[in-house]
Amino acid sequence: MKKQIWFAPLLILVLALALTACGLLQEPEEASAPIEAIPLATQSAGVATSAPAEATEAPAEPTAAPVEPTAAPAEATVEPTVAPTEEPAAPAGTAQVFTIDSAASQVRFQLDEDLRGERKTVVGTTDQVAGQISINLADLSQTQVGIIQINARTLATDNNFRNRAIQNEILDTGDFEFITFTPTAVEGLPASATIGEAVSFSIVGDLTIRDITMPATFNIEATAVSETQITGTATATVNRTDFGLQIPSVPNVANVEEEVELYIDFTANAS
Repeated sequence: MKKQIWFAPLLILVLALALTACGLLQEPEEASAPIEAIPLATQSAGVATSAPAEATEAPAEPTAAPVEPTAAPAEATVEPTVAPTEEPAAPAGTAQVFTIDSAASQVRFQLDEDLRGERKTVVGTTDQVAGQISINLADLSQTQVGIIQINARTLATDNNFRNRAIQNEILDTGDFEFITFTPTAVEGLPASATIGEAVSFSIVGDLTIRDITMPATFNIEATAVSETQITGTATATVNRTDFGLQIPSVPNVANVEEEVELYIDFTANAS
């Protein structure tokens, strides 16, 4: 009987130490600082949507040598009576840099799992997202998108136990604080847009989670709500196993979905 009395607390202590060792009870590291955008002007990763259109035909070669004039050209006797009616086309507007406002933006991930035998949708969120984009609404071929960063240490769900598992065990945020998306191409933009017009396009790039980088595509719907503000949503779906994101074996959790939906609801203001 005495053996059972001391054995139970010892078992609880061993279990607690095991959980702490695997990170489920250990408090994760906090963000090192509020997130800030990497200035687009300092990056080589900003990408243009398209190169200037190339001429489709080479200029025609002359077919004969020019004929030498046989006489001095006659002097013009009539002054032009009509001035040109067309003005030269005004140059398109210049591109403007917009910076994501973290206070008005949100990143979230979403996937399903079985929790205590019931199917549950897990949602994690953070407002710690940063990046810049350069846009000229009159000529969207000038568009450039800079590196997008998310502070993984600030992602939170509705369960602290799950949060510790995500940060300490799954994302290892102590060593890998940021999730990074580096754009390589922008696809599907129209030639131009106007204030209030929703525009859909895609950004192709490299997504880095922990120490693994994989290609990813975000589908974007964005609107210039004014000359100084852009709002929109970026969505992508990734497979967590592609990034080596393994779910720790814990009681009451099973069948965690492999596909993870990513959303970035952003507001970007002119810098």
